[in-house]
Amino acid sequence: MRTLDNTLQQLLWEGTVIPAHPLALNEDRSIDETHQRLLTQYYMASGAGGIAVAVHSTQFEIRDPEVNLFETVLKWASEEVEKAALQRPFIKIAGICGATAQAIQEAETALKYGYDIGLLSMGGLQSWTEQAILDRVRAVAAIIPVFGFYLQPAVGGRIFSYSFWRQFAEIENVVAIKCASFNRYQTLDVMRAVASSSRRDQIAMYTGNDDNIVNDLMTTYNFQVGKENVSIDFKGGLLGHWAVWTTKAVELLHEIKTYKKQPDNLAASRLLSKAIAVTDSNAAFFDPANAFHGCIPGLHEILCRQGLMKGTWCLNPEENLSIGQKEEIDRVYSDYPDLNDDEFVKDFLKSRS
Repeated sequence: MRTLDNTLQQLLWEGTVIPAHPLALNEDRSIDETHQRLLTQYYMASGAGGIAVAVHSTQFEIRDPEVNLFETVLKWASEEVEKAALQRPFIKIAGICGATAQAIQEAETALKYGYDIGLLSMGGLQSWTEQAILDRVRAVAAIIPVFGFYLQPAVGGRIFSYSFWRQFAEIENVVAIKCASFNRYQTLDVMRAVASSSRRDQIAMYTGNDDNIVNDLMTTYNFQVGKENVSIDFKGGLLGHWAVWTTKAVELLHEIKTYKKQPDNLAASRLLSKAIAVTDSNAAFFDPANAFHGCIPGLHEILCRQGLMKGTWCLNPEENLSIGQKEEIDRVYSDYPDLNDDEFVKDFLKSRS
C-alpha cells in the first residue's frame, strides 16, 4: 500500500488550489503536446499546489480504446512536474474510473507515473449497492491513497446516504474527499459523516461545488458528536473552475485563509460579494443553463483566448459551446475584470517564448 508523503499530507491539510487539468487538442482532435505540457507549466507557475489529471475536465473519452490517451496525459504532466524541480510541495492526482478491475489497473498506472493520490470517481455505478462501491474503494485504497469524490447526478454521479459516507471515512488510506454534489443537504451529509468518524483528523475536505466555492471555503461546520462539539471545514478546492484564471484562484484562497484566521465583518462582506461574482463566472464557464453541456468547451474558450490552447475542440465532436455561452463569457469578462489573470498569462507566455 502506497501512503501519502508527510509533506504532501501537510499541504493537503493546510489547503491548496488543485486545478482539474484540461485536454489540449488540435483541430483534427489529435492531442496537442505543446499546449498540453504548457498547461501543466501554467498551473505550476500560477502557484497551484497540485494538479488533477485524467479527470472529467481531461475528458473521460481518453480511456476509449480508439483514443487511448489515459497514460499519455498522466506521463506528460508528471514529466513536466519533474522537469520543473519545484522547491515546494506539489501534489500529483490521477483520476480513477470504472468498475473495480479497471479502477485497480488505473491506480497501478498512476503509481507507475509517480502520482501521489487517486481521485476515485463514483460515476457510472448507478446499479451498484453502496456496499459494493465501498468494497471498490477499499480495493483501490490498498494500492494508492484515495481522494473520495461526491459527484453530482447531473454529470453522471448519484446520491449516497449519510451511512455510506460514514463508512467511507473509516477506510484506511482515504486522505481527502472532494464534495461536488452541488447540493447543500448532500454536502452536509459528507461533512457530518467525516466529523463523526474516527479519522476526521486524517481526511482533508475539498470543495468541488463550483456553484458555492467561496462560501464552502469560508464556512466552519460544527456538529455535536456524542458529548463533543466537532468543527470541520473545507481546506481547499479541487475544481474544474480553477483550471482557468488559476492565479486569481490562488489569491482568493489566500484571502479566505487570512479571513478565517482573523474574521471581521468588512472582509466577510467583501468575500461574500466576490462569492457571487465567482459563481456568476462559473455559470458562464460551466453552462448550467444547458445542463452543463458546454462545461468543458467553456473552460477551453477561456484558455484559448489567453493563448494556452489553440481551440475549444473536444474528443466528442458533439461537445461544443452552447448557444449564447460565448456571449455569457464575454459578459463575465466585462463585469468582473478583477477575476481574470490575462496579464499574468501574457507574461508567462512571453517567458516561455
